[in-house]
Amino acid sequence: MPVLRGLLDRLLLISAVIAGGLLPGFLTQYRQRLGGRLDQARIDLTPWQHLAEQYYQGDIQRLIADHLQSSDPRIQGEGGIIRTLVATVQQLQSAMEALQGNLFHQAGYLALHADPALTRATLHDWVPTFALSMDGIVFALLFALVLWLAFLGLWQLLAWAGSRRHAAVRRPRARVS
Repeated sequence: MPVLRGLLDRLLLISAVIAGGLLPGFLTQYRQRLGGRLDQARIDLTPWQHLAEQYYQGDIQRLIADHLQSSDPRIQGEGGIIRTLVATVQQLQSAMEALQGNLFHQAGYLALHADPALTRATLHDWVPTFALSMDGIVFALLFALVLWLAFLGLWQLLAWAGSRRHAAVRRPRARVS
């Protein structure tokens, strides 16, 4: 059993260092794709913003409210579309701002708030790159250390549970008369 644990231990450590070194490149490509979506959403919103500037002193919320209060269902539909575009731009902008921190902050944000469709699209076109910056190397080593310690803790927990179960099976039961 110690040989198996040692083998798994080393394989996990090496794999975790490689994965930790590749993650910064993935984050960069994810951020670029997110930026592209934000640019496109802003382009889509631009004509409506010009209309709001022309008739509502730049207040796009008033434009949306007027569209939604219209008796014409087509204009009401436009109001819903404009509201969705504004919400999309705001959401993408906040995601871009969240991804401007250091590498550890970005990885944490991605782990908790990643857009599944954007993640799949990034993975599909992902070109693996290994980060050789100081932040990238430190991140790879810390990422590997955390995974390795989690593995060791889980291994110890399973060994402890197995030894308790084994001891319970070997212990003779008291006979009740």
